[in-house]
This record gives sequence, structure tokens and C-alpha cells, in this order.
Amino acid sequence: MIQEQRIQLLNDACPVKGDYVLYWMQQAQRSECNHALEYAIERANGLKLPVIVFFGITGSFPEANARHMTFMLQGLVRTGEGLARRGLLFVPRIVSPERGAALLAKRAALAVTDRGYLRVQREWRGTAAGLMSCPLVQVESDVVVPVETASPKEEYGAGTLRPKISRLLYAYLKPLKKRRVALPSLGMKITGDDISDIDAVLRRVRADRSVGPVTGLRGGSDAAKALLKEFIMNRLDRFDDLRNDPGEDYLSGMGPYLHFGQISPLQIALAVLDSGSPGAGRYIEELVVRRELAMNFALYNRSYDRYECLPEWAQATLRKHARDRRAHLYTRDELERAGTHDRYWNAARRELLVTGKMHGYMRMYWGKKILEWSRDPEEAYGTALYLNNKYSMDGRDPNGFAGVAWCFGKHDRAWPERAVFGKVRYMNDRGLERKFNMGGYCSRVDALA
Repeated sequence: MIQEQRIQLLNDACPVKGDYVLYWMQQAQRSECNHALEYAIERANGLKLPVIVFFGITGSFPEANARHMTFMLQGLVRTGEGLARRGLLFVPRIVSPERGAALLAKRAALAVTDRGYLRVQREWRGTAAGLMSCPLVQVESDVVVPVETASPKEEYGAGTLRPKISRLLYAYLKPLKKRRVALPSLGMKITGDDISDIDAVLRRVRADRSVGPVTGLRGGSDAAKALLKEFIMNRLDRFDDLRNDPGEDYLSGMGPYLHFGQISPLQIALAVLDSGSPGAGRYIEELVVRRELAMNFALYNRSYDRYECLPEWAQATLRKHARDRRAHLYTRDELERAGTHDRYWNAARRELLVTGKMHGYMRMYWGKKILEWSRDPEEAYGTALYLNNKYSMDGRDPNGFAGVAWCFGKHDRAWPERAVFGKVRYMNDRGLERKFNMGGYCSRVDALA
């Protein structure tokens, strides 16, 4: 059963007759463990109609570039194959997603979509809902606990959200039943665009080529599941102890796949819990509480992608210390080129450039140093967002925006006051050296180049 808290009607259109049920796939880019897809199949079976699956490909998604789009398109090719095995027609089109969905909805009895939390994703769904003459139903598919069910307001931090999620968690940690497709749609005469030639698609959408694809990282649900299996077998047992150590590699690597919805967080959570590993509890904290805190932030804070999202205490203390003397000042260009005096910061920047990811602890250090080395906190915030969104495979999403904001005091508490940072948490290279094998981290990054 798909929990009713996941389901929301986005318009007030009356039921109509149609040739099919449309599933407008956009965030949940997968053919399995997808609540929106299973809901569409269930409703279509009841209406005795087939399901067609549409995906809109656009080069205008804010700050998307060839790095992001290549990974996404690799995954979509695999998703199309998975849908075909279930008897479902996949119709990817190079079109503004909301307009493409509205066009296909003209022949639909019902339209179903998944949920996104960013401003542009919400605007797409709102526009499409107004253009459709059939009902449009949104099914929340990319969190374990539905966001509004967990909390009706923006939470201060993990400490306030955790008990609310904990009370609900096991009610939602239920395997999602895979529905049988009663009426296959593969023979329907509805055409999409060929996305098998990824380079040709990138040319058509005029993708920004300033950042190229990540070598050795391939998109798709199959790759995500293989990586998850390897993580559970080889690293999960020591995740609690070693997750913060940049000198070790004990993270799951699920970030890019979660960003593009190529794997479900529910699927990950169930596999981790089923392993019986001693690291399972800590990993669920990161996957559910911390990740869904970011969704809470993006949904309830209208300024989630701007400096103004910070709590008043953080803005006040940074304003007070904005004119403090900085020992080092770097331009955005110098930071982008990893041209600082700090060996560890430069290594983190290179890791992001080469792999599209950065170790989680180093991302915190990286953001703190941008604050320390910029002329003022507003400039620093803009630079951190720019670099993270441009190079990170899981930038441009709630986790990315929340991660940058955390470096400036969001979801954190006030600390003893000091120069430049005020009461915002401070980090330095000596702290890294005291806790971790930083030589090992730098050597590992150097080997990637």
C-alpha cells in the first residue's frame, strides 16, 4: 500500500476519459521502488488503461552542465530499458518538462508525477497543473518519511527533527510492492526523442561544456545498486567509526544517485537495515534524518539558495565581524583553480573537480575556509554555492544548499566568539591533522589526477 500522506492532488480538474494514464517522471528517475510509478500503474489497472512514462529534458535547469546531464542521461537510458521490461512505454522528449507533460496530458485520463523540493521543480508542477484538464496527482517518492508528515514547519536542526522522524520511521520503512502492469503500452504510437547518443542530446540542449563528465562514474540504477551492495559488504561495518575521516574511504557514494532519483532512499534504508551491520544506525541517521532535514529546509525556507536563509543570530554575528582583518584573501577565480596556501583545501577542491564529489568532512572545512578567505560573508556564500553547484554531482539540490548553509551557521548553534567567524563554528588545519590521516587524504586525491 502507498501511504496516503505521500499523495497530493495538485489541481481541481474533474475526472475525464482518456487513452492512458500519464506518469510524468522528473525527480524519481528509476523504474523500480518508485512510489509515483507504482501509484500510476495501480490507478491505470483500475481504469483499464495503459501507462506511458514521460520525461522532459531541458538545458535550462539552473546551473546544470554537461557533467550533470551526462550522468542523468546515462541513467535515463537504463531507466528506459527497465520500463520496457515492465511493458511500459518511455517517452523522453527534449522539451520544457511542464509543457511536455501538459501536451501529453491532453489524451490522459489521469496524470501522476513525483515530487521535487526546489523552486524550479515546484514551479514546473504548478504550471503543469494549471494547464492540464485531467487531474494531476503528486506522489512523494524520494524521502522515507513524507516531509510535511514529519514536520509542518522549518526545523531548527537535526536535534529538533530527529524525534519527530523517529516516531514515524518504522511506519514508513515498508517495502514497496511492485505492481503488475495489466495493459502494456509498448505498442502505442507515441514517439519520444532518441537519447542513446548522449553527446548529440547535449548539443541539442546547448549544454554548458565548461565542466566535463566524471571519468569512471556512470549513471543508472544498476550502477547505484552495485555500489550499494559493495558499500554494505566492505565499508558499512566501520561507517560509524570512520565516516568522518578523509584519509579513509568509508562513505557510500550514494549522493549522485540520490540526487537524480536513480535509487530510492527507501531501497537503500531497507538494504542497510537488513544487513544487520553495526554501522546501520549511523547510516540511517545520515540518510533519513540529515537528508530529510535538507528537504525540510528547501520546502519551508523561501531563501534556501540565498544568504538570507541563515538564522538571524548567524547573520548578526557575521555582520558584526564582516570588516575583521583576514590573514588571506582569495578571489573566486583563485579558489576555483585551487590556488590557495592550504594544502588540504586545495586537495578537497581537486577531489571535487576530478570526482564530482568531496568527502563530507572536507566539504565542511572547504566551506568554512571560503568564509575565512573572502572579503565578506555574502561574497563567500555566493562563491561556495557557485563552486558546489558547478562541480558537485549532488549540488543544486536540497542537500547541497543545506550543506553550504551549514558552513555559515544554519542547522548549528552559536559557538564562542572569534574574529571573522563571530559565533559561527570554526575549523582549522590543525584540527584536521589532530584527528585524521591528512597525508593519506592528500595522497589519495593526488592519485586521482
